[in-house]
Amino acid sequence: MVTSQHPVDVLAFGAHPDDVELSAGATLAKLASEGKRCAVVDLTRGELGTRGSAELRDQEAAKSAKILGLVHRENLGLADGFFEVNDASLRLVISAIRRLRPAVVLANALHDRHPDHGRGAELVARAAFLSGLPKVVTGADDAPEEAWRPKAVYHYIQDVHRTPDVVVDVTGFLDTKFEAILAFSSQFHDPTSDEPETPISGPEFLEHVRGKATSFGRPAGFIHGEGYEVRRPVGVSSLLSLD
Repeated sequence: MVTSQHPVDVLAFGAHPDDVELSAGATLAKLASEGKRCAVVDLTRGELGTRGSAELRDQEAAKSAKILGLVHRENLGLADGFFEVNDASLRLVISAIRRLRPAVVLANALHDRHPDHGRGAELVARAAFLSGLPKVVTGADDAPEEAWRPKAVYHYIQDVHRTPDVVVDVTGFLDTKFEAILAFSSQFHDPTSDEPETPISGPEFLEHVRGKATSFGRPAGFIHGEGYEVRRPVGVSSLLSLD
């Protein structure tokens, strides 16, 4: 159970169910294995996806959450493909941040092939800032939510290659990541499926995901890594604490 007395350590937002798994799944699996409390909030149900259905993806998201060891997952129900960064959507995300009180937020890529990803990144980044302003009121009249601002927002890298500002060592957690990805069986390669092919449904796509983990990890000295961008400098108390 997540309460203000038992907040989460890391809250990952995704424009669509499976966004987080594809680009930050190993990071979350590693954190959960270390006893950290991780949660995912999906902005939409992915109802415009060519394959599967919103109802099926709800079930797949729940299955993936168990695989990753999440303590909480929810869906804000924004309109897939059409959500905007506006007062209503900002308040929904602000409320989620205030309820879950994460130390760190993960969000979609700043720039990517799917327009929802960049828009989701902007929505979450703005909400993370506004969530810390006490005069931005969310919650019920008799139970207003307390202001809360996470320490940092990191944007995971998705389809379009970007040079990461931070690489997380996820060596040893790629199998869990792929198990969580394949929980979304409606979306990825299934030779028995008669649904239309998409850019992510071929077997080569999963090889691409695996290759990214290698390409991010190797320059940082890891076997596998997941890359993130951040809009502010990454600070350390000592150069000796860097790998």
